[in-house]
Amino acid sequence: MLWFRIDNRMVHGQVIETWIPYLESSRLIVANDDIAGDSLQQSIMGLAVPHRVEMEFLHLDELHKALQNTDYPNTLVLLANCQDARRAYELGNVFKSINVGNLHYGPGKTQICPHAALSEDDAGCLHFLREKGVELDFRCVPNDKTRVGSF
Repeated sequence: MLWFRIDNRMVHGQVIETWIPYLESSRLIVANDDIAGDSLQQSIMGLAVPHRVEMEFLHLDELHKALQNTDYPNTLVLLANCQDARRAYELGNVFKSINVGNLHYGPGKTQICPHAALSEDDAGCLHFLREKGVELDFRCVPNDKTRVGSF
């Protein structure tokens, strides 16, 4: 199973304690250009990941090639924001669904559910994905009720 998730917190408790076990992930990919170039951030994030899970930090343009490696049947791909999700898709990482986990509220953003606030650019990226046939799955944790609605 290949699972894509947008979460600006990246590697954190919900990912480690709920999503990895739920998906039975043996591989975790953090796909973000800034983090791929920041060894300190990588070290900090890597501390929380169980040893049985292979961890990779990739630039977005490296993701498609990395996903060709089928040695890991269950892979969780974390993307920091909606713009990274759109760019990953445009770079050839075609996915049928994406989990929108957490997008912090900030100035100029509209809160669409308890865990996601969208800027106009965020909404544009999600509309782009929806137009491509990607299902938007708004859940913080696996046992939340899936919210696939308008925004």
